Amino acid sequence: MITYIALLRGINVSGQKKVPMADLRTLMCDLGFENVKTYIQSGNVVFQTSEENLSELETQISESIFKIFGFKVSILVKSRSQFQEIFDSNPFSEVQKPTSYFTLLNEIPKQDGVKAVSKETYTDERFVITDSCVYFYSEHGYGKAKCNNNFFERKLKVSATTRNFKTMQKLLSLCSDL
Repeated sequence: MITYIALLRGINVSGQKKVPMADLRTLMCDLGFENVKTYIQSGNVVFQTSEENLSELETQISESIFKIFGFKVSILVKSRSQFQEIFDSNPFSEVQKPTSYFTLLNEIPKQDGVKAVSKETYTDERFVITDSCVYFYSEHGYGKAKCNNNFFERKLKVSATTRNFKTMQKLLSLCSDL
């Protein structure tokens, strides 16, 4: 069995696209996934399956959510090892890491987009773009940051979802419990 982490984008935000975590766990179990665990209400799921195709897993989960809840949700699935590698590659200092953010990308961004975005600078905000993640740090937190999830999606022309350091750490911890 392979351990995976699925991240759902934009659910349970401001009363929109409501997906209760108990219902999400049931949905995942009904798809045949094992050892399903959710973390907080923003759509973080740890599970195990023998399926190796990430695109197939994303499609299965997305189609099930549409069938049951009636709306489309962008899903990003990473294996535990991929997730660990992303987490471990955080380029910020040990002081900055605990308040950093990870914008996980659904696909590799085109180089011209990466070059254009990399030229943009904002006071007290720093980011590093890789093939799978944009690492972000702001001295003033994420709430008022210019470089938020929508900014990177728009500029890089890829679907993405953002999680903070603590959530990334907790999801990896949940994987270790399996």
